[in-house]
Amino acid sequence: MAALLLCNGKIVNEGSVKDGHILIEDGKISRILSSTEDLSVYSKHTERINIDNCHIFPGIIDDQVHFREPGLTHKADIYTESKAAVAGGVTSFMEMPNTIPNVFTQELLEEKFNIAKSCSLANYSFYLGASNSNLEEILKTNPKDVCGIKIFMGSSTGNMLVDDMIALDKIFANCNMLIATHCEDEETIQENLSIYQALYKQNIPVSEHPNIRSAEACYKSSSKAVALAKKHNTRLHVLHISTKNELDLFDGNMPLKDKRITSEACVHHLFFADSDYENKGNLIKWNPAIKTKADREAIRKGLLDNTIDIIATDHAPHTLVEKQQQYLKAPSGGPLLQHGFAAMLELYHEGILSLEVICRKMCHAPAVCFQIQDRGFIREGYWADLVVVDLNSPWKVSSSNLISKCQWSPFEKHSFQSKVRHTFVNGHLAYSNASKGVVLGIFDESTKGMRLLFDRPS
Repeated sequence: MAALLLCNGKIVNEGSVKDGHILIEDGKISRILSSTEDLSVYSKHTERINIDNCHIFPGIIDDQVHFREPGLTHKADIYTESKAAVAGGVTSFMEMPNTIPNVFTQELLEEKFNIAKSCSLANYSFYLGASNSNLEEILKTNPKDVCGIKIFMGSSTGNMLVDDMIALDKIFANCNMLIATHCEDEETIQENLSIYQALYKQNIPVSEHPNIRSAEACYKSSSKAVALAKKHNTRLHVLHISTKNELDLFDGNMPLKDKRITSEACVHHLFFADSDYENKGNLIKWNPAIKTKADREAIRKGLLDNTIDIIATDHAPHTLVEKQQQYLKAPSGGPLLQHGFAAMLELYHEGILSLEVICRKMCHAPAVCFQIQDRGFIREGYWADLVVVDLNSPWKVSSSNLISKCQWSPFEKHSFQSKVRHTFVNGHLAYSNASKGVVLGIFDESTKGMRLLFDRPS
């Protein structure tokens, strides 16, 4: 691979924005150069890309996606969704086990890695799923090359609910690696559902979704997970926090590297609120549900005070036909990878999040939280996973520029102010869109992503 010099960028990294240049050699960041350095010494055998004073971020790391392969590839697959990822500036993803079959064994887990090796444009890892009866398989997991164990402590797409308290206690007591949890109390949800079915029969409006999958259901389950983790000193990561009250469960004062219990917020919970159900309907039906504006504001504040550690997407495609069904039949989830970074940059334009905070929560924190090897920062010697974004290049989401296989988006017809110009994966220019006014860029699929590795004890 020829050396590549990214010239005249604004480098967003580790709490600052600085003018500079980045030299890439053999897929890694070789030098980070100040804006005043003489570049003539790098003229021989070095290709140059002029960044034109656009911003260079470390590649986005998404710790929660659902790519539907194997078994549900009519909705999405690893190739199509990794393509959407790099178009959105996501260079690494961690994918969930609620595929068909559910990934409860090491053999099924390795099959997904093999699929990704052949087709993923982004770097990848996959969670092993927990069940009420697969502790033996969980304990076989290699913490150095698998991102974590996923426990559904509330039912969602795929029906992988772990509801046996004895089994849960044994998993928390014996698992020596990160456990990621989906937390919603099933008993509370079913009680709420009965109330609304009595009111509406089978015609429950989607606006009642946050009342059925309620704040109480979330807090009850999240607090249970946190209590188990404290009891056994388990490394716990609670996914998609959706309520104000859950923030009380987490510590914003401790450095992230020292935390044993961490948390995540998702793009849809940061961008939408319950008032949006009127226009978006099932297109913003997620589990946990999008809740009130007060909850949304509290989650945003939780990012700023480090109560919440990571921003992710929970990218979870379904077909439009499936989503257009009546509320009770419509599955939860939707595609967000292509637009998640752009959506968070809208919060920058609105003065809600700084570029440094977005970088910390979408790039640095996932790398620290999961102990990912040599990624998540712009540092010499690290893999050159980089995304170049033009903060002043407006574009509109439309059916003609959607990449996810399901071919719809909750952001359709929305205009974003920021556009991804380049995405580099391990130094390879996987996606390029440097032209003003052009919405969809060009992919170079000649080089695939790598399996993520983790700096953890065996």
